[in-house]
Amino acid sequence: MKRSVLSAILLILLCSVYTPTYSTAQHQEIPVQLVQHQEEEQQGQDHITAPEAQHEEGEEHAEGHGEEHIAAPAWTVIPFVLLLLMIATGPLFYEHFWHKNYPILAVLLAVIVMSYYIFVLGNAGEPVHALFEYLQFIALLSSLFIASGGILIKIDRKATPIMNSAILLIGSAISNLIGTTGASMLLIRPYIRLNQHRIRSYHIIFFIFMVSNVGGSLTPIGDPPLFLGFLRGVPFFWTISHVVIQWVFVLAVLVAIFFILDRRNSSVINGEDEPESHSGKITIVGKRNFLWLAVVIGAVFIDPNKVEWLPHINYHGTRFSFVRELIMFAVAFLSFRLAKKEAIKGNEFSFEPIREVAFIFIGIFGTMMPALELVGDFAKSETGRELITHNTLYWGTGILSGFLDNAPTYLNFLAAAMASVGANVNDSQDVLAFSQGAYPDSIMYLTAISVAAVFFGAMSYIGNGPNFMVKSIAEQVGIRMPSFFGYIIRFSLPILLPILVIVWLIFFAFH
Repeated sequence: MKRSVLSAILLILLCSVYTPTYSTAQHQEIPVQLVQHQEEEQQGQDHITAPEAQHEEGEEHAEGHGEEHIAAPAWTVIPFVLLLLMIATGPLFYEHFWHKNYPILAVLLAVIVMSYYIFVLGNAGEPVHALFEYLQFIALLSSLFIASGGILIKIDRKATPIMNSAILLIGSAISNLIGTTGASMLLIRPYIRLNQHRIRSYHIIFFIFMVSNVGGSLTPIGDPPLFLGFLRGVPFFWTISHVVIQWVFVLAVLVAIFFILDRRNSSVINGEDEPESHSGKITIVGKRNFLWLAVVIGAVFIDPNKVEWLPHINYHGTRFSFVRELIMFAVAFLSFRLAKKEAIKGNEFSFEPIREVAFIFIGIFGTMMPALELVGDFAKSETGRELITHNTLYWGTGILSGFLDNAPTYLNFLAAAMASVGANVNDSQDVLAFSQGAYPDSIMYLTAISVAAVFFGAMSYIGNGPNFMVKSIAEQVGIRMPSFFGYIIRFSLPILLPILVIVWLIFFAFH
């Protein structure tokens, strides 16, 4: 690949052995309008009374608290790497032990890393932030999973390549309205039932590619990384205006490849032929659960950083709300208790998929802190800033989004990109200015990060939350899914990666 790809890989590798000290005040290029804005703020501060000044000084200190800390040594990424290896090899080589003990192993590794941060490094901030982010993550996923489990969609039509392609494209569009998790959980079961006479693993893989990942690229609701950007100050409609061409291109290529594969699939499962005639009807049981889904989507916008009067916990200058998560957990409970039994039974609903995701991602959120910290700190350093371009951001964000959760990866690379031009990711005005091109190449930077975080999330089962859930649901109904490495070797590398390389060549490489 070209030098920019190698630079991105170098950026990732160097961060594991480099512990920088940096100042974001160095080499800053601050736009004139931001300087004027800061001058106006300074003039306004002249009129603040002494108590008010002390109060604001305390807030600034609180916000800065936790940024100055002892960097985690490179070896602390070992528990994270160990967890990934177990996720990859457990179902293959020690399946019984893994399925029985993965909750204990995931929690244990997370506790080891968090304890090191708290008791050795004296840095409780990172574990607390990881805990809050995990609660936000699992509250959203569990509420969407359980609420959609009470909706039974019956499609009495023939499973044709055109029909399957249409479901994938419709699901990709819906992902921007109810999230990749909501769309995945709503459609995966009827999609499997429709193809039950001829289903193969590629049906599920392309569902993960399109509905669970690429589809949700256009709105902050679509995918968690974009939602984090929205909370930080990126305008709601920014992605649909800057990413829509890449979205259309990738979905068109993926659905074309899927159509060719599906057209060649004439095999019959278990010797059971598909019925000759179909009514053509689409029946939905449990429609009231759509209201529960709407409540979840509405709760997404209950953000203490935007709603001043909302009860919240202020931890080191960051506001975390417990209201949103309580609403989501309440929806999870009520939507299941009040769901129609016919829908629950027809979907063969089980809590095992969300249980597996909950424990696996406890381990991921708890152990990935050193990896993200090392990458972020290096990228913000003077040496790292020299490597930052829209090309290295695309590949750096992408590579890590495939094997870390893509939401914190997005945020870390956004912070690094903004720091490289003297902006602060914790300042919503800076984020807004960054998204509007007030800094050199900032729009291209943000586009590269946004596209890579969402698209590369499909590279592995753990790149995005819905991936693991879809895999688990498919395996529950007897579909033989590829292993962790099998997924990457058989599908991600030969199909998805070349498409992502083409996206880079067309939209980023020569700009």
